[in-house]
Amino acid sequence: MKLLFLILSVLVQNAGNTFLEQVQKRDSILIADHLRYGVVLENVAEGTPLALPEFKMEGEGESPLVIVKGWQLDSTKVSKRKEIPARYDIRAYLTLAAFMGGTVELPDIPVLLDADTLVFKAADPVEIKELPVDMETFQPNDIKPQAKFPYTFQEVFPWAAGIWLTLLIIAGLLGWYFGTDRKRREAEALKAEPPHIRALRKLDAFRSNKFWKPEHQKAFYSGVTDTLREYMAARYGVDAMESTTAEIFEDLKKTDLSKELYLELKTLFERSDFVKFAKFTATDDENASVLPLAVRFVTETYQQEIAGDDSTVIPSEASVSPDLGSSHPCGVRDDKIVKE
Repeated sequence: MKLLFLILSVLVQNAGNTFLEQVQKRDSILIADHLRYGVVLENVAEGTPLALPEFKMEGEGESPLVIVKGWQLDSTKVSKRKEIPARYDIRAYLTLAAFMGGTVELPDIPVLLDADTLVFKAADPVEIKELPVDMETFQPNDIKPQAKFPYTFQEVFPWAAGIWLTLLIIAGLLGWYFGTDRKRREAEALKAEPPHIRALRKLDAFRSNKFWKPEHQKAFYSGVTDTLREYMAARYGVDAMESTTAEIFEDLKKTDLSKELYLELKTLFERSDFVKFAKFTATDDENASVLPLAVRFVTETYQQEIAGDDSTVIPSEASVSPDLGSSHPCGVRDDKIVKE
C-alpha cells in the first residue's frame, strides 16, 4: 500500500486502538451518515516522523463507504514538564460517508514510525441500514423530520443575559440623554430668569441660622457675596465675579447706588473677606444683618432700574416672585419692590 508521508514532530511511545464513531450521534447508521475511522496514539513524545497510509476502501466503487475527507489530526498535550520532551495523545482519522446499505468490513490501518510499521486491527464490521420500504406499495418511507428538543438553561442563559444587558445599556443611555437634556433646559430657564429674581431665590437658601456656626460661616459669606456679585454683573455690567472687593466698589462709585447702601455693602464684603481668608469669626448680630442687607440691595437697585426705564412694565406680584407666595423668601414683600 502506497504511503503518504506526513512529517510530524512526534515519537510514539505507546499505541492505542482503532476507533469508529458517528459524526451525527444516534443509535444506528443510515445512508448518508458520516463516520470517523482512525487510530488513537497515546503518550506521544516529540521527536520522530510519523507516516499514515493513503487510505482506499476494498472494492472501490462498489463499497458502501466513500472517503469524503482525508487524514485529520487532533492532539492533546498530556505532559508539561520542561526538563523532558512534551507528550501528547493523538487521534488520526478519516471521514467516511455511507451511500448504500449493507455490512462493511473496514481495513486495518498501518502506521509508519521511523523504520517501524505498526498495524492497527480494524474495528468491527459496520452495518449500514437502508430506509424502510412499504411492502404493500413498494414505496420508500419518507425521511423522519428533524427531532426538536427543548432548550436547556445553559443554551438560553447567554441569550437572556445578553438581551438584559443590552436593555440596561439602552435604558442607561436614554436616562443619561433625557437627564442631560432636562438639566440643559433647567439651566436655560434659570438664565432666562430676571437677575433680581435669581438673586433673591439664591439668597433664600441661606435663611437658616445654622450657617452662623463658625465652621459654616465661610460657606455662608461666600454664597451670599457670590450671589451679589452675579447680580452686580447683570445689573451694572461690571466684572464682579473676577474682581477684588476694592475693584468692585471702585466701579460701584460710578453707579446710582446710594451712599448709605454703598458703605453698608462694602462693610459686608470686607467682613466676608476676613471670614474667608483670615479665619475671622463674625458675631451673631453681624450674621443676622447679612441677608436683610443683601435683599435690600437687590430690591432697591431693581426699583431704581424699573423707575429709570419708562418703557418697563412694572411686574405683578406673581411675576416678581413666582411660586413663593405673597411674601418674598427672604422676608421682604414683593409689593415693596414695585414703586406705587
